[in-house]
Amino acid sequence: MFNRIRWRIAVPYVALILGVMAIVVLYLSGAVRGVYVDRLEAQLNGEATLIGDALAPAAPWPRTENLDPAAAHYARLLGTRITIIGVDGTVLGESHESRLQMENHLGRPEVQQALREGTGSSVRYSETVGYDMLYAAARLGSQDEPMGIVRVALPLSQVDAQIAGLRRTLLIGALVTTLLATGLAVAIAERTARPLRRLTAVAERLAAGDLNARLLPVGRDEVAQLMRAFNNMADQLRGQVDTLAREQSRLSAVLENAASGIIITDAEGRVDLINPAAARLLDTTPERAMGASLVQAVRYHQLIELWQRCRDEQQEQSGVVERSLQGLFLQAIVKPFREAGVQGYLTILQDLTRIRRLETVRRDFISNISHELRTPLAGLKALVDTLRDGALDDPPAARRFLDRMEGEVDALTQMVEELLELSRIESDKIPLRLQPTPLAEIVVPPVERLRPQAERAGLDLVVDLPELPPLMADAERAQRVVTNLVHNAIKFTPAGGQIRVSARELSGPLPAAAGTGAPEALGSGRWVVVAVHDDGTGIDPDDLPRIFERFYKADRARSGGGTGLGLAIAKHIVQGHGGRIWAESPSEGPYWENGAERQGARDPRRRGSTFYVALVPAR
Repeated sequence: MFNRIRWRIAVPYVALILGVMAIVVLYLSGAVRGVYVDRLEAQLNGEATLIGDALAPAAPWPRTENLDPAAAHYARLLGTRITIIGVDGTVLGESHESRLQMENHLGRPEVQQALREGTGSSVRYSETVGYDMLYAAARLGSQDEPMGIVRVALPLSQVDAQIAGLRRTLLIGALVTTLLATGLAVAIAERTARPLRRLTAVAERLAAGDLNARLLPVGRDEVAQLMRAFNNMADQLRGQVDTLAREQSRLSAVLENAASGIIITDAEGRVDLINPAAARLLDTTPERAMGASLVQAVRYHQLIELWQRCRDEQQEQSGVVERSLQGLFLQAIVKPFREAGVQGYLTILQDLTRIRRLETVRRDFISNISHELRTPLAGLKALVDTLRDGALDDPPAARRFLDRMEGEVDALTQMVEELLELSRIESDKIPLRLQPTPLAEIVVPPVERLRPQAERAGLDLVVDLPELPPLMADAERAQRVVTNLVHNAIKFTPAGGQIRVSARELSGPLPAAAGTGAPEALGSGRWVVVAVHDDGTGIDPDDLPRIFERFYKADRARSGGGTGLGLAIAKHIVQGHGGRIWAESPSEGPYWENGAERQGARDPRRRGSTFYVALVPAR
């Protein structure tokens, strides 16, 4: 009960009222009783004096005189007990008891006081009647010649009964006053507690996130001032929360969309914050990493060692995190910081994989183009030197050398044209003219152009095209893709082999074959997938992710000639059509021939490769 301020205010107030009223009742009861007894003593003294005056002519009385009738007479008139006492203390008259059995009264306090002062009074227990009495005595005669004593007595029970009636009246008044005061105290406490309860309710709403909760101040007292101060605090709190929310939203947006990975750990190495980029780079999830130790969340020993070195030296550390199997190359920076007395560590991860890959591509490009240019240029120089040394004087030899020089120039021209075409395709300077095109118009012409070359190489070139819907394609560009794929298959298939060109319409997501150069699984929808399969030397698994890079050629392919730009051109043409191109090797054939479930079940000892081109059919 005392947990509520209403009762903490009302109960002490009521207790104080009860205490004060009890003191008042007791004090008034005692005071009134004293006044009443004093007035009664004065009344009894007066009555005793009047009786004495009436009996004075016959005084002094002889010891043997019987004054009982006179005492009884006055007792009936006054309603009191009358006792007439001689100067020597002998009881000469008694209204209520037998005087013959009463002892000498000279030693009574009231009698002694009356002999000395003229009147006397006392309250004491009467041995004669057996209860408390109020006695008042009056002396007859002077102090020097007293003639007798008249004593008037009244039982205190009557006095107490009258006082008890008065006390009941006082108690009733006190009770009514206490009840009224209690009701007033409870009302005052309730009125005081009600705005505090409203304040508490609004504070709980604020704590729950309702920043619009406010109070309506009533009056100008301290509680109203408190409500106004609370509203001002709530307004300031809302402004600060809104500011913090905006800042947090901006920070969250930066962290969510930052390309760099960000990790914040405490002094013990537990992860307090990790953004999606860091989770992606470290192959984990924010849910799994939050609250875990850095060792459990990261599992990259280079990064852990970098963090430990930063913790030990309390200085910024930077280093490289590299995983060759995943092709991951990260630049890591770990910095210590202290905020609000709490030590923490900020780790920034920058993904340099693409930059490193581009650097590798650049080096390979320079190496490849140098190699490709060196061969025809060296041949041209050798032919020119031969002609200069005397071959010009031999017309048949000179013509033969000029033909060879023309072939080298044609190779250089083809290389330059393919480079220019690839550059134009990549920069979207050659718009594609997409229109519904039958699949046969895309596949058959380039196959037929290359069939004589396949026959000269002793290869069996097979085309399997079922009835399929037309494709949204630029026929000329799409034919260039098929030409490059079939030409590669002819170049890398030994004599006696077979090249098979087939197609299927498939719907839904098309999974990229495991271990191939496919960048990702194809999205849902309808696709027409063209497959060019050969049973030749195959492609090394390490080369698969890079075969569509410009000038990139596997070692086995270098002896076969070519610019190394055909697959790069094919990739950009297919992507311009909204499709995908990928390769699979070793391969037993297109995956639909043995069911899509055969992925992962191929015999790695079998060679051969399959190139896939997925295009969107016309609607």
